[in-house]
Amino acid sequence: MKKIGVLTSGGDSPGMNPAIRAVVRKAIFEGLEVYGISQGYKGLIEGNIQKLEVGSVGDIIQRGGTMLQSARCEEFKTEEGQDKGIEQLKKHGIEALVVIGGDGSYQGAIKLTKKGFPCIGIPGTIDNDIPGTDYTLGFNTALHTVIDAIDRIRDTASSHERTFIIEVMGRDAGDIALWSGLAGGAETILIPEADESFDDIIARLHQGNERGKKHSIIVVAEGVMSGNELAEKLKEKSGVETRVTVLGHIQRGGSPSAFDRVLGSRFGGYAVDLLLQGRGGRAVGIQKNELVDYDILEVLGKEHHIDMNMYKLSKELSI
Repeated sequence: MKKIGVLTSGGDSPGMNPAIRAVVRKAIFEGLEVYGISQGYKGLIEGNIQKLEVGSVGDIIQRGGTMLQSARCEEFKTEEGQDKGIEQLKKHGIEALVVIGGDGSYQGAIKLTKKGFPCIGIPGTIDNDIPGTDYTLGFNTALHTVIDAIDRIRDTASSHERTFIIEVMGRDAGDIALWSGLAGGAETILIPEADESFDDIIARLHQGNERGKKHSIIVVAEGVMSGNELAEKLKEKSGVETRVTVLGHIQRGGSPSAFDRVLGSRFGGYAVDLLLQGRGGRAVGIQKNELVDYDILEVLGKEHHIDMNMYKLSKELSI
């Protein structure tokens, strides 16, 4: 193997740049040429490909987002689109591809793998919802961003003796809501993986009032309902007035944490090692602080499971 490519796809996440940097520099250290594909699979189809040198990835380890940019691409979901992408890879002599992204990005890597083109997947998504790894790139940084917001909002909630609802990302996975809610001392955490009745939420608010607590924080994952919808239902059922903060895309941005910088570096270096060993069609991850890899074709056939013991603990501590 002499030439490999790297791309980022789907939603950006802090830690993608450290991973790109590691792929490029590790590959060059091992005597390979590396080509960056801009704008994900869209850029692949369009041939938006350029050779990367050691200096190309200088001064990016501390930057959020992705230097290669990212884009959605419906065309790549088709046979014709995939064939166009492979044609571009062959045109540039690229023999293998490192794909950094979430489940949609992995779907593209799986399509290429099935067509005989070796890919390595690196899990890059703030949602932490890729099976087979304890943590995905960007989750830790997003978590710190949300916790910082919760701490600031709690100051205002306490000053005005009000209940605040904080809506966080997490369409299908509640990791951000659960971890940030537990770390931020939220009185109620709503996640897609668990049903929470409005009677329980209201009872917890009243219980706090009875012991003299005049403010509360409710963290809700967007996959459960919107913060505004939750506020309307709480007012309708209990008369409780709330204030809503929707954190939105602020959760994706910002300088990656030390954890995500190290994780991205480890993932990127390991991906190159796998390709040098002739082990394409793999996805990398981390379990119990050890790097692991597994068949990328099996990744999306598994379910991501949240730690329900943490969810139970959060309820026990919010009495």
